[in-house]
Amino acid sequence: MPTLEFHCHTLYSKDSLLRPADLLAAARRKGLDKVVITDHNSIAGALEAQRLDPARVIVGEEILTSAGEILAAFVREEIPARLPPLEVIRRLRAQGAFISVSHPFDPRRGWQFSALQAILPLVDALEIFNSRCMTNEPNRRAEACARQNGLLATVGSDAHVAWELGRATLALAEFSDAESLKAVLPAARFHTRLSSPLIHLTSRYAVIYKKMARD
Repeated sequence: MPTLEFHCHTLYSKDSLLRPADLLAAARRKGLDKVVITDHNSIAGALEAQRLDPARVIVGEEILTSAGEILAAFVREEIPARLPPLEVIRRLRAQGAFISVSHPFDPRRGWQFSALQAILPLVDALEIFNSRCMTNEPNRRAEACARQNGLLATVGSDAHVAWELGRATLALAEFSDAESLKAVLPAARFHTRLSSPLIHLTSRYAVIYKKMARD
């Protein structure tokens, strides 16, 4: 069964310095058959990587809404940041994207529960494991919420550096678009590991480095 990394970043995210070509090299070393590149509010890195390795790369985006982050795959048109969640979902549906919700219960990066409840009937999945959560408790809450609401589940490493890639993956049958992904996800097998909390220092360094380079 192909192995999928559903959540990873390149230097087109403000908090990563990872070049698309280096992400792809890491994916090959680690035996990742598919990667959904989900840069923050950008599809430029995913498009660059897809040109280099079209069979391996799925264009995605992690979109900051006015209430929290939405994680999408099979994105054709970039969605800007800070729109209302319902508008983001409407735009993603119009382009046939698959819609998940990033780390919904992470206390640093998650959603207010009332805002999350409002979109649960409108999304395809919840991210039930994110390797960058400080503990497993937010992941356990996300898994319970997905089960209670009859939603599909995704997992992801949320990699911002090459060695993080593949810490949370899905093994699942072949798929080619959002609809076929939805069909095979219920039988997916998850392989998950938390990253060290120190990994967040790499993102802080990337933000500072980029700011200094601009200045």
